[in-house]
Amino acid sequence: MTFITPVREIITYCSLQLQWPSKLFFPRMLLLNYLGKIGSKTPLMAAATFSVGWNTFACSESLEKPLNWLLFNYYLTTCLQSSVNKHRHMFVKQVDMDHVMKAKSIREFDKRFTSVMFGYQTIDDYYTDASPSPRLKSVGIPVLCLNSVDDVFSPSHAIPIETAKQNPNVALVLTSYGGHIGFLEGIWPRQSTYMDRVFKQFVQAMVEHGHELS
Repeated sequence: MTFITPVREIITYCSLQLQWPSKLFFPRMLLLNYLGKIGSKTPLMAAATFSVGWNTFACSESLEKPLNWLLFNYYLTTCLQSSVNKHRHMFVKQVDMDHVMKAKSIREFDKRFTSVMFGYQTIDDYYTDASPSPRLKSVGIPVLCLNSVDDVFSPSHAIPIETAKQNPNVALVLTSYGGHIGFLEGIWPRQSTYMDRVFKQFVQAMVEHGHELS
């Protein structure tokens, strides 16, 4: 799993320093894959994730529905293309950049660029490896996972509820509404969100009672 190597290296580096940063932030799918791979051997005390895409195949299928493609998928694909096109001279030996720039969906972009750059033989190999759901059972530290069942980026049928129930280290919190990294509250949601409140409570609980779990 070469794509989790940066996460592992950063965490290892921080653990060797005299003082840890109070918080580290990583892409949520990478973080869960790292935790599932390394188990309890991580130097991290705890982790929290929000709006994780648990199954990459299901996420792609959801985003390829006509309305979701129109609202989200195509725009995000163009953003990805713009990001890599700025540095296309670095990639021309590995991928066909003209073909990459013709992608019309995230799946097509991943097939033509992302999976190739990470050394996968097929897009299916990459999506299988990138999905954190199968590794949730191996997470060995306290992890809070907040998802909304109306999140089109992470369809509810792909959320690993039964797996989470079987791992005492995992607290999977599901809300009826909240979308993708939304979780707004109140009629005029201008203050902190439900996500902010849950994260603050989780961090406080780990600081005050984390030693009781070791």
